[in-house]
Amino acid sequence: MKNIFLLFFLFINLYSQTIKDISNIVGIRENQLIGHGLVVGLPGTGDKSKFTMQSLQNLLRNSYIKIPTTQINSKNIATVMVTASLPPFARQGDKLKLNISSIGDAKSIDGGQLLLTQLKGVDGKVYALAQGKIIANPDVATSGYIYDGAIVENEIDFNLRDEKYITLSLLKHDAKTAALIEEKINKQFGKNLAVAYDTRTIEIAKPLDYSMIRFLSEIQNIKLDTNIKKKIIIDTSKEMIIAGSDIQIEPVTISRKDFTLRIKKTPLNDKQWEDPAVNAGIDIGDDVKLGNDAVEVNLDNTLINTKKPPTVSDLMRAMKTMKLPINEIIDTIRSLNSLGAINADVEIVR
Repeated sequence: MKNIFLLFFLFINLYSQTIKDISNIVGIRENQLIGHGLVVGLPGTGDKSKFTMQSLQNLLRNSYIKIPTTQINSKNIATVMVTASLPPFARQGDKLKLNISSIGDAKSIDGGQLLLTQLKGVDGKVYALAQGKIIANPDVATSGYIYDGAIVENEIDFNLRDEKYITLSLLKHDAKTAALIEEKINKQFGKNLAVAYDTRTIEIAKPLDYSMIRFLSEIQNIKLDTNIKKKIIIDTSKEMIIAGSDIQIEPVTISRKDFTLRIKKTPLNDKQWEDPAVNAGIDIGDDVKLGNDAVEVNLDNTLINTKKPPTVSDLMRAMKTMKLPINEIIDTIRSLNSLGAINADVEIVR
């Protein structure tokens, strides 16, 4: 007998995106950092490459210990590349997540200690220092990560406060959307501040009586009804789905081998609003709760009632609760996309 789960629309909203959802601000972005480091303390899973032995020799030489590479015989060390992303407006003392990958013939870097490593930008300057214990990826033991493994030492010099103009870059070129943004901004402030230079670029002058931060806040929150879609990324090799939490699903019915999915519109009445059980969060099985959304789940009938329009995030969480395999979840997302039930671009990564 098939499992059936229902997601009910209890009210309908016209979904509108904001300018922030579909554009970037030119000059405000992440910057990539990279460094070469040495990992020690591995339980015989390191490498003996000449590159690693030379790195260790250089390290020991800095401590006034001279030893030829031919006398270094250890598989408890490994040479790695370390990468990180420096967020916009990062300040000294901020911590960054590190991604680490072996560049030798090490079998595993799990549990190894990354020694102090400089992380540089494309300009050759050192922006962060990295160190810490590595947690290897479950599927690839020669790569891993360290949460909060780097500390920002130098900041990127960018003074947003004194800027007189900002430039928006749309995520996708669209003449209609660029013109709409120009119109909305000028109408919002009652002045001709915005000029669309092409189908992706809008330059906006800051009013004299506004601070730049206040100005940005108001611009980014202007609502638009646009056709630019958000993105869902499906990585089939890693069996991973990345999706925003606000991608809504339109009414649809999908019947598969192991379950049937129905998403229906249901009018909301006053009694439903007053029913405390409907607003009790997600209640699954034996005293297990996920989040604080107004959703009620009963796994006996696999029933999901929600006050808010159901999203792709809700659906994936429900399907994981039902312990459906990842390939079923991926195929369902693809089916929703082909039926036009989700307003997003689905990108398949292999």
